[in-house]
Amino acid sequence: MNDEQGRAMTGESRKERRGFASMSPEKQREIASKGGRAAHQKGTAHEWTSEEARSAGRKGGQISRGGRGKLIESPGADFE
Repeated sequence: MNDEQGRAMTGESRKERRGFASMSPEKQREIASKGGRAAHQKGTAHEWTSEEARSAGRKGGQISRGGRGKLIESPGADFE
């Protein structure tokens, strides 16, 4: 039995960092930036309007306040 089979039998998972996670934050940022630039050149990148950004910020603020300004729950939901 090899080490891989032994880990599978004992339920242990692989812990080493692989792929994107193994890169430094600077390298990850560089690669992501290239993707963003390519999307803009291709014309498929999303550009937020001020209204979209305002709406997204409002929703995030309502969720994060923990009770104040909560979004309305759907009818029939019992959480008491």
